[in-house]
Amino acid sequence: MLKKQELPTVRCKQLFKTVSQTIVPAVISLCFFGTAAALALDGNDILRQVDKNMQPQSYEMYRKLINIEPDGSKKEFVLYTVKKGQDKMVALFLSPASEKGRSTLRLGDNMWLYIPNVGRPLRITSLQSVVGGIFNNSDILRLDYSVEYNAEQITDQGDTYLLDLKAKSPSVAYNHLKMKVDKKTFLPTTIECYAISGMLIKTLHYTKIKDFGQGLIRPSMLETDSPLHRGYRSVMLFAKVKKKELPDEVFTLNYLSKVDELR
Repeated sequence: MLKKQELPTVRCKQLFKTVSQTIVPAVISLCFFGTAAALALDGNDILRQVDKNMQPQSYEMYRKLINIEPDGSKKEFVLYTVKKGQDKMVALFLSPASEKGRSTLRLGDNMWLYIPNVGRPLRITSLQSVVGGIFNNSDILRLDYSVEYNAEQITDQGDTYLLDLKAKSPSVAYNHLKMKVDKKTFLPTTIECYAISGMLIKTLHYTKIKDFGQGLIRPSMLETDSPLHRGYRSVMLFAKVKKKELPDEVFTLNYLSKVDELR
């Protein structure tokens, strides 16, 4: 028979045993399922959602591209752009006067530049740039990210997901990307672009979230800098992004001289 002074000690031991048998397993279970949920999160699903949030399936928009020199001098271009599906895009130069009437076409990995008074469209590559500056043709005629890249790893960074993206083919401009995606909006904030050697080529910064109407809320500004071009910057401003049904005929070489008729 227990003495009276021993009763509190026994009861404490019983309480500790009960807590150990119920709460501790529950905490372990919660940690396990939380980890499992994180592991189950698919980076490619996030990437497809990013594409969906950045633009409609078929749309038109206006863009201003600004190349900024180290001394502060600028060169500006205004483009009218249409896109259909994941891999068809056309851009028409509206200014400056020296570039007006030029147009570019992208179909998958293939790109062309049309120059008025030149016999036929010219083939161009993703790493070239029709405007100079840090933006290359791949940036200007960008396909959906999920078309060109696979998500190989996802890291939870609190307010953002960090996606490690690997190019699906050698023809893609950048071998791999590190993309930060805002958890609340599923929109990209920064993207680091790397060569196959691991060298950082440039960093893209998406800012100034804007409501374009028709349920489209996305960044209205893209800025890039590069360790390869110290002191130089390029900026892309987006305006009047809206849905527009487009026939397949628009995305052909024969239509490049008539793109202005779409406006």
